[in-house]
Amino acid sequence: MTSPAVPPAAHPERRAASGQEPAGPRHVGIIMDGNGRWAKARRLPRIAGHKSGVESVRKVVEAAPDLGIEVLTLYAFSSENWKRPEDEVGYLMGLLKQYLLSEIAELDRNGVRLSFIGDYSRLSPDILALLEGAKKRTAGNERLRLVIALNYGSQDEITRAVRGIARDVAAGRMAPDAVTSADITARLDTAELPQLDLVIRTSGEQRLSNFLMWQAAYAELVFTEQYWPDFDGESLRRAVEAFGVRERRYGGL
Repeated sequence: MTSPAVPPAAHPERRAASGQEPAGPRHVGIIMDGNGRWAKARRLPRIAGHKSGVESVRKVVEAAPDLGIEVLTLYAFSSENWKRPEDEVGYLMGLLKQYLLSEIAELDRNGVRLSFIGDYSRLSPDILALLEGAKKRTAGNERLRLVIALNYGSQDEITRAVRGIARDVAAGRMAPDAVTSADITARLDTAELPQLDLVIRTSGEQRLSNFLMWQAAYAELVFTEQYWPDFDGESLRRAVEAFGVRERRYGGL
C-alpha cells in the first residue's frame, strides 16, 4: 500500500491497469517529521532543526500550486506535542508567530489562503489574534489553500464530531439509525476541504500519528527517508509522481 516516492516509469503496469493518465492529488497532507534527528546528525540543538524546517515549509508552499495541488495541510503541532520540554514548546510557538508575521504578506501576494484546523483555542491570545488576522487577510485568495494543523489530533477531532451528533440525537434533531459516515465527515475540521488524496511523511517513520485518520481512509501514503529540513519542492514533485502511478480502487476492482 505504501512506498517511497518513485518516478512514474517504475510501475508502468499500474498506469496500464487504470486505462488513463491518473490525475494528480488535489489535497495533500504532510507529516513534517525529523527536525530533531536532522539537528542531532549535525550536532546542533533540536531548535536548529525546527528553524530549518520553516524553510522547507516555504519551499513546498511555493512548489505546490505548480504541481496541481489545491490544498496543502501541514501537521505543525499535534495535541501530543505539549508533552515535549517546555522550552521546546515555547520555541515552536515562537516560530509559529515569526512565520505568520514574516510570511503573511508574501503568502497573500502569491494567492495563498491560510486556514487552521485543530483545537487551537488553547494557544496564547497573541497567536490567536495572528491566526484570525491571517485568515481574514487571505480569505479571498485561490491559488493554494494552506491549512496548518495546530493542537490537532485526529482522535480528538472525531470525538468532537461524534459529541455534536450525540447532542443532536439527544435533542431529537437526528434519529440514531439515520446517522451516516457523511454526518461525521460534515462535522470534522476539514468539512469544507476536498477529499484527502495523499499523505506524505518524512524521516522514515511509517505511521499516521493521529493525523487526518478519518480523512486518510482511501488516501495514498508516501513515506520518505528524508528528514523534514531536507524536504523541498523537488521532493514534493517526486511524491506527487509516486501518487500518479497508483491505481486507486476505493475498495472496488
